Amino acid sequence: MQESLYRQRRKQVEPIWRAALAAVEPQAAVLRAAQRRGDVLQVAGRRYDLDVYRHVYLIGMGKAAAPMAQAAESLLGDRLTDGVVVVKRGHEAALQYCRLYSAGHPIPDEAGVAATREAVALAQRAGADDLLIVLISGGGSALFTAPAPGLTLADLQQTTDLFLRAGTTIQELNAVRKHLSAVKGGRLAALASPATVVTLVLSDVVGSPLDSIASGPLVPDSTTFADVDEVLRRYGLWKRLPRQVQAYLQSGLSGQAPETPKAGDTVFWRVQTVVVADNRIAALAALRAAGQAGFHTLLLTTFLEGEAREVAKVLAALVKEEVRYRAPLALPACIIAGGETTVTVRGNGKGGRNQELALAGAIALAGWPDFLLVTLATDGNDGPTDAAGGMVDGDTVDRGAAVGLSAADCLADNDAYHFLQATGALLRTGPTNTNVNDLAFLFVFPEA
Repeated sequence: MQESLYRQRRKQVEPIWRAALAAVEPQAAVLRAAQRRGDVLQVAGRRYDLDVYRHVYLIGMGKAAAPMAQAAESLLGDRLTDGVVVVKRGHEAALQYCRLYSAGHPIPDEAGVAATREAVALAQRAGADDLLIVLISGGGSALFTAPAPGLTLADLQQTTDLFLRAGTTIQELNAVRKHLSAVKGGRLAALASPATVVTLVLSDVVGSPLDSIASGPLVPDSTTFADVDEVLRRYGLWKRLPRQVQAYLQSGLSGQAPETPKAGDTVFWRVQTVVVADNRIAALAALRAAGQAGFHTLLLTTFLEGEAREVAKVLAALVKEEVRYRAPLALPACIIAGGETTVTVRGNGKGGRNQELALAGAIALAGWPDFLLVTLATDGNDGPTDAAGGMVDGDTVDRGAAVGLSAADCLADNDAYHFLQATGALLRTGPTNTNVNDLAFLFVFPEA
């Protein structure tokens, strides 16, 4: 594809992926779910009379927690007694009634531990006559960090890094996080009991299972120490864990360390949880925008999972079917898939799962005409980079070769970032302050 045509098509599809981000903007999502009429707060059909409560507190955690808190502040105003909000560095926003903290992600750091300590103190302050609003979004697992008794932040950091490099799913990682934490897996609900709790969730987990989002601090935990043991055995990670983590998990398996709260526990009786935005909402908004732009559209799935470079082969097969047979859609076609892939890190390069998906797709589709594969992390940060993903076509591999880069070598070294950067194929949005997993767009155009 000619460079000018590539740029033209990039510009043509930009409003479509931007429509997905706009649909899950955190402030709008909160205000759709919660409204105030006088002194009554209505949340997804339930009414909370603010005059009944002595104090109204707020806790926020995650990449989107600051704009979510701004929306909550606009609703509650000076009825809000106090609040603690912790976000990823670079995702800050001005707050009037809440204390804002920024911390490290995806590896937890001391700033996150300090912020969590403040939030826990606030939750424990809430009594039976108080209302606690909790705002949860992607990244909350890393940012809301309190090690279980006997463990240290370093233990959690090493364990998190070990799992991220092993290519585990977010559900597997969170099962471990919950059992090494003093606040995850329903334990924050226990700390806040007997206060009334309203939890608004912006989901970053495929299918929105509540006990996986930010490791489910306010819902019953469906996982056990035995599940953690199974994950560790599956990936061969037991012996690579820090010794104190091994000892704590063994004590849990033997019944000495307490399990996380389960369904039916009284600590959940006064907790309401509402998902205000997720991957499907974003995908459907993009689908509508694509249709309005003249594309024939298909939402393939919002449950896309698997190793990024293997998922890329499946997406490439769909592109080839469209290019060769004009199926399953007439052209121009836009197929959207949402979810979250994983990357097993074997090399020393730089990138994230969406960039690796784009690079692997470019390799699988090298030489094929009239398509764009767009991969997007909805939070705007794909792994430890300033890019949200990539945007590749059938000439991307050749463009890399022209500047001395081998696509195959870069993929083997997990170095998608530098390859896509050199070929002008990075997708940069800047921090979006939202996070509802990832989206992949397959655009196939009539023959140029």
